[in-house]
Formats: sequence, C-alpha cells, structure tokens
Amino acid sequence: MKEVQERIERLRSELRYHNYQYYILDNPSISDHEYDALMQDLIALEAKHPHLITTDSPSQRVGHTPSAKFASITHGEPLLSLSNAFSKEDLHAFFERVQRQAGHSISFVCELKIDGLAVSLDYEEGLFVRGATRGDGAVGEDITSNLRTIRSLPLRLNSEASLNVRGEVFINRAEFAKLNRQREEAGESIFANPRNAAAGSLRQLDPRLTAQRPLDMFVYGIGSASGDALQTQNEALEYVRSLGLKINPTFKVCTNFEDIMDFIEDWQDKRNELPYEIDGVVVKVNDLQLQAELGSTARSPRWAIAYKFPPEEVVTRVKSIDIQVGRTGALTPLAQLEPVVVDGSTVSRATLHNEDIVRDRDIRIGDYVILRKAGDVIPEIVRSLPEKRDGNEVVFQMATNCPACGSVTVRPEGEAVTRCVNSKCPAQLLEKLIHFASKGALDIEGLGPSNVTQLVESGLVKTAADFYNLTKEDLLSLERFADKSADNLLRAIAASKEQPLSRVLFGLGIRLVGAEVARDLAMAAQSLDKLAALSKDELQKIPSVGGKIAQSIVDYFADPENQSLVEELKKHGLKMQVEAPAGTSLEGLVFVVTGRLEGFSRAEIEGFLRQMGGAVSSSVSKNTNYVIAGPGGGSKLTRANELGIPVLSEIELHEFLEERGVGFDKS
Repeated sequence: MKEVQERIERLRSELRYHNYQYYILDNPSISDHEYDALMQDLIALEAKHPHLITTDSPSQRVGHTPSAKFASITHGEPLLSLSNAFSKEDLHAFFERVQRQAGHSISFVCELKIDGLAVSLDYEEGLFVRGATRGDGAVGEDITSNLRTIRSLPLRLNSEASLNVRGEVFINRAEFAKLNRQREEAGESIFANPRNAAAGSLRQLDPRLTAQRPLDMFVYGIGSASGDALQTQNEALEYVRSLGLKINPTFKVCTNFEDIMDFIEDWQDKRNELPYEIDGVVVKVNDLQLQAELGSTARSPRWAIAYKFPPEEVVTRVKSIDIQVGRTGALTPLAQLEPVVVDGSTVSRATLHNEDIVRDRDIRIGDYVILRKAGDVIPEIVRSLPEKRDGNEVVFQMATNCPACGSVTVRPEGEAVTRCVNSKCPAQLLEKLIHFASKGALDIEGLGPSNVTQLVESGLVKTAADFYNLTKEDLLSLERFADKSADNLLRAIAASKEQPLSRVLFGLGIRLVGAEVARDLAMAAQSLDKLAALSKDELQKIPSVGGKIAQSIVDYFADPENQSLVEELKKHGLKMQVEAPAGTSLEGLVFVVTGRLEGFSRAEIEGFLRQMGGAVSSSVSKNTNYVIAGPGGGSKLTRANELGIPVLSEIELHEFLEERGVGFDKS
C-alpha cells in the first residue's frame, strides 16, 4: 500500500508541475498525449484505492488556480473539463453507460474539439458584459477587456437575450505561422503551438497587446439562459447562431454508435484540411433535460466525453545540431535529421529554438527522437528516446563564439536566447539584408535569399542602401542574371522607394519591432526624424510599445552606423514620413473606432482613416481626438465621455469627412 501511495503522490506532484507550466506559464514541457497518460494513470490508481483520493488531487480539479494578476469571476454554472476517451472501447463504454442510464435509445451530437482556450461569456439584455477563463471550474479569471478585442465576438447580440455561453478561443494555423514568423523576426521567443498562442494572448495584462493577436472564437454551448426553454444541444447551437454568435458549423446528430465512429474517423482523416487545430471530437447527449439528469462529477460532466485523436508522431535520428545566426544576432540550434515523412511531407530538420529547450528535453546529437508537426505545420522534436542510446551520443553545448564571425556570445540575464553582439557579423548582415527586401518589408521582388547572398558575396552590397546603387552592369556580371532579369530587379528596387514609412521602419530590422509595431510607430511619429528624436518615456506612450521595445528603438537610433544607413536611404528617396493624399486634412488626428458599425466594417474604416493620414489607436487616451462609436461601444465610449473626447456616430462621421473634403465610399 505504501508503494501505491508513493506512486500516487509522484503522479500528483508531476501533474501539478505540468499544470503550472501549461496553464500559468503557457509553456508546456510535455505533449498533451503524455499529460493525458499521466492523468489516466492517476485516475486509475485512485479508482482502485478511493480512500487515497484527496480534494486537492489534480484528478479532482478542472484546470488551474486563477492567477492573482486578474480579478476573479465565479461561474454561475461550473465550467467543467471533459473526460477523455482514447480508444473505440473507451467511447463505447461511455455510449453504453449513458444509454443504460437513460433507459431508452437516445441521440448524440458530435462536434469538433477545437484546440484552444475555454471561456465563459455573459450577455445581459443583448450586451456583452463580462468574460472569464475556465480557471478551476468554479472560479475563473476576468478577461473581459481582452475578450472585447476579438472581432468574431459580438459585443451586442441580435436580440436582447440574457444568457451565459461557453466557447473556445483559438488561432488558426496560417495566422499562427505568421505570428511566429513575426516574433522570430523581432527576436522574440515563439509559441509552442496555436493553443498556447491563444492562451498567452488572452491572458495579457494589456488589452492592446491582445488586440494585435489574430484571435478567433467558436461558441459551443449555453451555460444558462432566460426565456424560451431549449430541448436539445443542436437546437442550442442553432439558437446561439441566430443571436449572432459564431458556432462551428461542423457538427452532426447521431442515433447509433456506428454513426458516431464514422464522424470521428472521417474527421481524423480530414483534420489537416481544416484551417484551425482540432485534437478530437466531443460527443454529447443531445437531450438537454437528460444532460441535467445525468449531472456531473467534481471534474467533468457525465453526459459528454472527448474522443482524443492520437498525435501523428514519428521516430527519426538527430544527425547533428547546427547553429543559425539571425539578423538580431540570436543563435538558434537547428537539428539536422534523418529524413522522415510526417503528415505527408518529408522533414529533414527542426528548430530547437534555444539551449534551454535542448537541455530540458535532453536532446543529444545521435539521439533517436519523437518528431511531430506543431500546429501540423512546424516540425517539432517532442522528446528524445534515451532507451535507444548506445553511448556514442554527444551532449549539445551552445557556442561560446559566434560560428559566423568568431565573436564571443552573450546570453542576457532573463532571456532564453544567446546572441552574437558583433554588429558587423556577416551572418547578421546577410539576414538583415534578406529581411529588408522581404515581402513584409520593402517587398523587392527578385531579391530573395539566394540573390541577396550572391550580391553580398560579390562585394556589391554591404548595407541596404547599396541595393539602390546597383547598376545593370553590376547585375550582368553575376551568374543567373541576363538582360531581362537585371531590368526586372532594377525596376523592383526603384518601385520599393514608394513603400510607406511603416514598411521602411520594419525593413530596418530594429530588434523587437515587428510589422504591427512599425505601423503604430509610423502613425504616432509621422516621420522617421521625429521617431528617432523620441525619448524612451515618450515612446512608451505609443500603443503596443513597452519598455523593452522603447529601449531597443532608442539604442538603434543612437548607433552611428544606423544613423548613417538612415541618411543614405533618405538620399535614395525612400519615404521617411507618413504621406496623406493631397487635399486631405486628417493628418495629426488620432481616432478610436468602437462598437458595431452598420455601413462598413471596422477594418474598412480604420484602413481608410490611415490612408487619409489619420492615426488609429486601440485605446482611448487624452491623445485621442475622436471616437467613432456604433452600438455597444462599451468601456471605450465610457472613457471618451469621461475625458470629454468628441464621439462621432456613423452619420456624423460621414459629415465630418465631407466637411474636410474626404468622402468615404467603400464601394
């Protein structure tokens, strides 16, 4: 018995650690499949020895203790987690148990299990008033302000209904990949998977940062509602859709076990066709009255279960671990693998991100490892297989000298990344030049990595300004260039001079300044000279600019070499200030758009205001000139009234623009 108790305590301790990593730090150290296996072991042991169950056991908890960083919200109805089925047999046992308890044949609803973060939303008389995370199931974190930034979450319903709904916030695959690329380009750590990106975004203390993340949401059920009584789960889904809430349209009512398995097997095969991540199928009793009768355990409802798809993982071997040097000097370990097919494509390498990940996952050169695709897109090494070692494996050591220039590397305190701090490092210079010409920056067609490398190796290009000194004769002296390709590249380089200031700023490659931050900087400062003259404190007043970003900008413009580069780019005619079309008068004005607009989308009006020279902020402050508000303006409208900032309705906005000779017509 002592051995059993010790085993239970070890499992509890391990699960508490992983709960903290997953829910609080948004930094899981094991896969969901491994976590589920640990939990199942604990549940099985406690079932055999019920006298050993304690109220603080992870098996009795739904999620995590709410963070003290947020205010708490007590759920009107508990927001429980789901029990899992890992096999057809597990699912059939659930099916038989529920049928037996019902005493007759019943129907079920099968829904896709979105891999995101569960949230609870309260609407009162049609208005969104509060939202929370699951927390421990009884009490969640108040993330109302952050939820308001999600465009697919209506702030006003199509009726004056009062109800609580439950949903899943997620980031789709394409946006996740884009977000991680932007973070890498800015020298920031990348997210492990879309679920953690969504969770980390929703639990930001500054809603302005959440607003920059591409969050989406599906509502999957009703916690409580007043008014007409609904009979079934599929009726509930159609009802919330009629209110203007977004549901996942992929669900099916099934009347027998074979139909349930057909749905599961169908979507297990087709899961990669979806634009978002799913990790299984949720099977629910369709009859809402029967759901209530079946009730719940302390941890999960008895009327629903999640069938978890097995992760597609393969075994391969690490041939070597190379080190890449990025444009900000970040040294990134890159595993070279024996080629293996994962999700239909051949993978031969995988980034290991930083030395902490290599050490924590104990990945050695020569190791056999488990490989999968994070987000079904990015190759990721999940763990090593120590049991397959033969003693010839080599422990990875992060380079103490840059592999490109030989300079001593440093790892700043509090950061996970080791860096080369030599500003003349050839690898950094090359990556900076590739970034400058990339699609998100100056977008110079024909200046991809191979051509930039060739120009650098030939000595024709040393800085971004040198692109604008190139002649046709220079290009014809290189391999792969003929008359037409040389002419095309020169035209593309000339055309890049018309890119706006925000693109130029992003192209400079200032550490931590991604595309969105560059846009905010351009609109706030209006010119590069003004931006370069701002102090750290002044920079921090700009939306999306925190202390680290502000310091990075100050450091960049204090560097004489960077000052020289900016002056050279000016001489070549690149745009160094925000330009509004002639005859407009929105320059210098800061707008905030809030509420539900009828005549056009928020994105359309925000884009138009920027085009006309105005700045658009995500929050109301004393620097805001006008707030454009539709129904459901919420806290931004309240803040505008408190500060005495003029508020324009849609009709008043049109009049405002016409008075300044600016007509807005989205057609």
